[in-house]
Amino acid sequence: MTDVPLQVMATLPALQLIETLQARHGDLLFHQSGGCCDGSSPMCFAQGDFIVGDRDVRMGEIGGAPFYISPAQFEYWKHTQLIIDVVPGRGGMFSLENGEGVRFLVRSRLFSDDEFARLKAAGRV
Repeated sequence: MTDVPLQVMATLPALQLIETLQARHGDLLFHQSGGCCDGSSPMCFAQGDFIVGDRDVRMGEIGGAPFYISPAQFEYWKHTQLIIDVVPGRGGMFSLENGEGVRFLVRSRLFSDDEFARLKAAGRV
């Protein structure tokens, strides 16, 4: 089978921030909810500080941290590759980057038909 494309990846600045947060807080996880409070910002938590839902979808890892998304958001975003970046601003109120002067941000791109077919064949969508 040909390579399955990554469903989530991170830019170098995001990976550097993840490394900083890991040094401070230990093992991390990300959750993309699309809920209220902080909108659709990817939220970063210390593992054990956030309970992943039974139906949440694990899209992959960034910087060694698992990245989960709610089922409703996954259905909406399954045709796209999520690219986690960092921009100036205030992080989500419960996200670990809060107070760093930067926040995680989701960028995305549509998968090509071939990439989506490979994801489907691998049972990822």
